[in-house]
Amino acid sequence: MKNIFTHKTIIITGASAGVGAACARAFAAQNAKLVLVARGETALNTFAEELRAQCEVLTVAMDVASNEDCLTLLEMAESAFGTVHVIINNAGMHSRGDLEKLNPDDVAAMVDVNMRAPLLLSCAAIPYLRRAGSGAIVNVGSLAGRAPLQGAATYSATKAGLRAFSLALADELRDSGIVVGVISPGPIDTGFIMDEIDAVEDIVFSQPMSSTEQVADAVLKVAAGEETEIVLPASSAKLTHLSYLFPRLRRLLRPRLYAQGRKNKQKYRNRQTGK
Repeated sequence: MKNIFTHKTIIITGASAGVGAACARAFAAQNAKLVLVARGETALNTFAEELRAQCEVLTVAMDVASNEDCLTLLEMAESAFGTVHVIINNAGMHSRGDLEKLNPDDVAAMVDVNMRAPLLLSCAAIPYLRRAGSGAIVNVGSLAGRAPLQGAATYSATKAGLRAFSLALADELRDSGIVVGVISPGPIDTGFIMDEIDAVEDIVFSQPMSSTEQVADAVLKVAAGEETEIVLPASSAKLTHLSYLFPRLRRLLRPRLYAQGRKNKQKYRNRQTGK
């Protein structure tokens, strides 16, 4: 991809690790101006120092679930760099397990972080992107947003909502010069699932694992207007589409997918322990 993001201002939430950090590195390689957002100030600042040799970086330690913080974030970004061009809504939360076993506060927090925050930030960002003359909003969803996943009812709902929002907003802004899209990855080799591998539903591991670099590459392609949605891995796109359209098929396939997932999960456990 050509360096189309050189000197563009990119806001990335959940930027201190995992997919967010990989996106930051990818944009830094194009000499973009980065606004990195995360809750943990120490980890965020440490990571930012790694990138400052390549590009300008502003760090903002905040809670994306705060309306006030989201509005202030945009003001800070424009004040620091003059314009805002790209919003990457990457921050996410997942309290795992069947709904009846979860704390209601955790359910509400998932809705706030995974869906309400990116909707609010996207809405508030549109005037900034219009002032810049063009821009992009990229939302990081999940395969769980394409096909409902038991043991992750709330997470699936938030990611499905985020996907629907992305596709609808893409149509609303089609002639504005602002592109909107969504990335729908399956399991990603990050601490988000690997640090709590035993709590992750076996079926998640039935799909091939993507790297953070692969997801970041997809984010850049959507931000560049090349695609409205990218599913990772590509082979899962058809499976999740059919599973959504035909719930009976999803239930019939579930035992086989769980078995494959358990097998793959054990391989990942062995890799972690060096066996």
